[in-house]
Amino acid sequence: MKMLINVPETVVSDALRGLAAAHPDLTVDVEHQVIVRRDAPVAGKVGLVSGGGSGHEPLHGGFVGPGMLDAACPGAVFTSPVPDQMARAAAAVDSGKGVLFIVKNYTGDVLNFNMAAEMAEDEGIQVASVLVNDDVAVTDSLYTAGRRGTGATLFVEKIAGAAADEGAPLERVEALARRVNESSRSFGVALSACTTPSKGSPTFDLPPGELELGIGIHGEPGRERRAMMTSREIADFAVNAVLEDLEPTGPVLVLVNGMGATPQLELYGFNAEVQRVLGERGVTAARTLVGNYVTSLDMAGCSVTLCQADDELMRLWDAPVQTPGLRWGR
Repeated sequence: MKMLINVPETVVSDALRGLAAAHPDLTVDVEHQVIVRRDAPVAGKVGLVSGGGSGHEPLHGGFVGPGMLDAACPGAVFTSPVPDQMARAAAAVDSGKGVLFIVKNYTGDVLNFNMAAEMAEDEGIQVASVLVNDDVAVTDSLYTAGRRGTGATLFVEKIAGAAADEGAPLERVEALARRVNESSRSFGVALSACTTPSKGSPTFDLPPGELELGIGIHGEPGRERRAMMTSREIADFAVNAVLEDLEPTGPVLVLVNGMGATPQLELYGFNAEVQRVLGERGVTAARTLVGNYVTSLDMAGCSVTLCQADDELMRLWDAPVQTPGLRWGR
């Protein structure tokens, strides 16, 4: 496999050096692998910290900045960051108003963020944690007990980030983050396997004429493997799987997410089918975001995330945000 890298061992540090050069509004500690907004800690503001294995960019480092995260901790590719990174990030963003950890439901992330919370609290930092577990495809998988954390992470980080920027206290920011997670569901589809730099070849076998329904963001198995389907058929399957679990009673935020190797041309065509299914089911799409946001290296495929949003969540979604991976309103 051809990859735009030097050697697998330096992929993350090389990317962090490039991120720092492109975004001087961030403070990037390449040695300790922590990304922090340059003006942190912001006085009177709850700090938001997230992180996870690299390979899902722009999640999480691309979402550091005003209106979203205060810091992110990138681990090795598809590997949780370590507690020392998370504790260092918490210390860097704590203004005395507490820190919220946003944690995707993967075993390594959960264990390490729990340890980091204990370390931070030993240093006098108040920490709360919210677990993101929005994937409806499977319960229990290779990497986790319970549902996996996927596309809803973006909704949680954006809406909680907006609330924190408004000066909401830690308890309020935590409650909003939990509400967003509980109001969100996702379903992913893989058209091809991804390739990690260390392996240099596809991480699982997916024949050319087949796809995987319900894939995880690390290439975990899904619900079933089928012969290749049309965009219309995939949208019918994925959106209905989400709606059957979420059962929304009002308008929704929609994320049509690419897994890394799917071009915008295909994603917008797929979004047309997603909107068709929502319309047929009587569900109003209040806002729609289309693009590669929660990725799996070079995997071809997509995911759909829906979040039932009331007026408050909609207002916080629309609030200004300025990060490398997401920006509007400024």
